[in-house]
Amino acid sequence: MATIELTTDNLESSIENSDILLIDFWAEWCGPCKMFGPIFEKASEQYPDIVFAKCNTEIQQQVAASFGIRSIPTLAVFREKILVFLQPGALPEQALLEIIQKVKELDMDQVRKDIAEQEKKNSAGA
Repeated sequence: MATIELTTDNLESSIENSDILLIDFWAEWCGPCKMFGPIFEKASEQYPDIVFAKCNTEIQQQVAASFGIRSIPTLAVFREKILVFLQPGALPEQALLEIIQKVKELDMDQVRKDIAEQEKKNSAGA
């Protein structure tokens, strides 16, 4: 599957309707973004079961702001509507493939349990 363009119009539906969603936050003028772009595209061809989205931070400033993007490229990964990875920096191909594999292997029941426990701790301490 080729990449889709992420916009304010399709952000929510992309998260809601994707088992796994990878988002590449980038800009036209960004050198590291240009290096990471082909790596991201290649991975999108290797994993047709995953949704790969690109968000141009210059055009989609509201989307970038909602993620607190301060440095590009930044990779965000959702699994079952939960943000499980958010990190700036251009990744080499092998690192991206490893992240994808780890995200696929996540025990999402455990992730949800961990989130619930953390929220419980946070509300008890407030």
